[in-house]
Amino acid sequence: MKKTLLGALAVMLFLNANAEDKTYKVQSPDGKLSIEMNIGDKIKYSVKDNGVTLLKDNNISLNIEGVGEIGNNAKVTNKKQSSVKENIIAPFYRQKEFEAQYNSLTLKLKSGIAIEMRAYNSGVAYRFATTRKKSAYIVNGETAQFNFTSDHTAYIPHSTNPRKQEAMAFQATYDITPLSKASNILAFSPLTIDCGSAKVTIMESDLEAYPGMFLKANGKGFDGHFSKYPKTTDFYEWRMQEYVTSTEEYIAKIDGARTMPWRIIAIAHDDKEMPVNNLVYALGSENRIGDTSWIKPGKVAWDWWNDWGLSGVNFEAGINMPTYKYYIDFASKHGLEYIILDEGWYNPKSGDMMQTIPEINLPELVEYGKKKNVGIVLWTVFNVLDKDLEAACKKYSEMGIKGFKVDFLDRNDQTGIEMVYRICEACAKHKLILDLHGIYAPTGINRTYPNVINFEGVFGMEEAKWSKAEEKDMPLYDVTFPFIRMQAGFSDFTPGGFRNASRKDFQPIYYNPLTMGTRCHQIAMYIMHDSPFTMLADNPCIYEQEKECTQFIADIPTIFDEMKIIDGKMGEYIIIARKIGNDWYVAGQTNWNEREVAFSLPFIENASEYTVEYITDGINANKDARDYILKRENAAKKDWQIRMAQGGGFAIKLKKK
Repeated sequence: MKKTLLGALAVMLFLNANAEDKTYKVQSPDGKLSIEMNIGDKIKYSVKDNGVTLLKDNNISLNIEGVGEIGNNAKVTNKKQSSVKENIIAPFYRQKEFEAQYNSLTLKLKSGIAIEMRAYNSGVAYRFATTRKKSAYIVNGETAQFNFTSDHTAYIPHSTNPRKQEAMAFQATYDITPLSKASNILAFSPLTIDCGSAKVTIMESDLEAYPGMFLKANGKGFDGHFSKYPKTTDFYEWRMQEYVTSTEEYIAKIDGARTMPWRIIAIAHDDKEMPVNNLVYALGSENRIGDTSWIKPGKVAWDWWNDWGLSGVNFEAGINMPTYKYYIDFASKHGLEYIILDEGWYNPKSGDMMQTIPEINLPELVEYGKKKNVGIVLWTVFNVLDKDLEAACKKYSEMGIKGFKVDFLDRNDQTGIEMVYRICEACAKHKLILDLHGIYAPTGINRTYPNVINFEGVFGMEEAKWSKAEEKDMPLYDVTFPFIRMQAGFSDFTPGGFRNASRKDFQPIYYNPLTMGTRCHQIAMYIMHDSPFTMLADNPCIYEQEKECTQFIADIPTIFDEMKIIDGKMGEYIIIARKIGNDWYVAGQTNWNEREVAFSLPFIENASEYTVEYITDGINANKDARDYILKRENAAKKDWQIRMAQGGGFAIKLKKK
């Protein structure tokens, strides 16, 4: 990363009518956005966009044991300002590198706490920091308000566990509602508010040794809510998953001088700006593992979603050696880099991942995969891995296992966050990749530990196994979350279902699951999502019956050099383009509304230099969602017009000759 300090600063100090209060303002490099911090009897911030106040007079504070409420009668003792332009190297991210430019102001308070504000062209952020030398102290609470100046429409992902709202998998569709009517059930970020002139998304970054932030509606916006520090825990019998049974009265225990997580307010004036917002990644701590050349992204033949559902084979399919060798053979045949052994390869009730079940000979399976050039990744539960962390990492890395899919954190209190960081560091030490599930959306940890190459925290394909179409509208979600959730980073949506159904035909089926929408809607996901480690969720037998479509997705890369949004409107449709080397991959998706889209690819300067392969919804895809048309041509074109069926999509490969 190259960081440059710039000369001119858009940082200003204003005196209010109250001589005791001072307002400090930081503007974005383009001068359009600003965050103002008023320091007086309370600490309050406001955010303006092109002179329009979006958020106004929001209280922020920390309550620290022995210090009290630092937001009360705060005094600034020092200020430091800077203007920075940095080139951020971003392995496995949505582009391999990008430039981030911001203006910054840090205010040191008499209490020993500091507030840092930054203004980028794409949003603003603030965080607390402390220079206190005391080795350990308590944070009783944090105040973080996000109140808006009008009753705007919000897109809110609420907790799915009304009884224990802080304990859930961070997977929900969006409740689209005016702020004044929003439920006070806890919500989680990213969360978007449509302010008319701009869309504002609330996020956090650099979440380390501190609880994550929930958001609770208050009629005008949201108040930050933080899980208390766990006092006692217990285990669910089925998976030996740890859960919190009682808590302390405080939220965090802090050691020494440190920074707190960033509170991010991303601002977009066009929906197309939203999926390419880089603030969460840019505000994450820098790479701590050094060399990343050993990290290998790729596609995965996955067992769980299709319930090990092989057919037409001469063995009983299940969690056993013949089944997994079949998955390896399939992966090898189609150039897929990995298979996953999901839940069941060890007895989940035992909570002991150091022992496999009798049906699995793991060293033999690893050697079989090695001969076929297919790596093996093992599923486990966060606390189960953490319990034997060093021993498990050593044993399985030496065996030849490539990494872990870690599941069921289902919390974001401080000790849960610390467990995530321990696992990331230990796995990096042993050169193991990580796919994190049952977890909050990314908060920049994939910058800090680039061996984290996917995250769940998304309402993904697994929901099709038990959700009714009238209850959970997946095509609507599919063209909404790329604008909101994908701002935070990777999303392991687990696409690739080939048993496709129209809205009228869809029903939840556990063993042979259907997908809502067309075949091309599914195929588009392999280009649409930020997903360096991505699944082929259906079973190999289904894929072998659909060789044309299978090879189409098998040939799509999982990492790219560049990403563009060609067109789109949140909740309606999206068209995205990604580049790797000299080749481009383009995809589109729509909600349940059939639509014809016309678009241009400005990066195609000479169409004759490219060959093109593209797949679109067939003429009868509204009735039979599996219907598609696949074409190959020796010359590309710059201008396109494509019909997407109800719940439809398309995908285009443009390869330089």
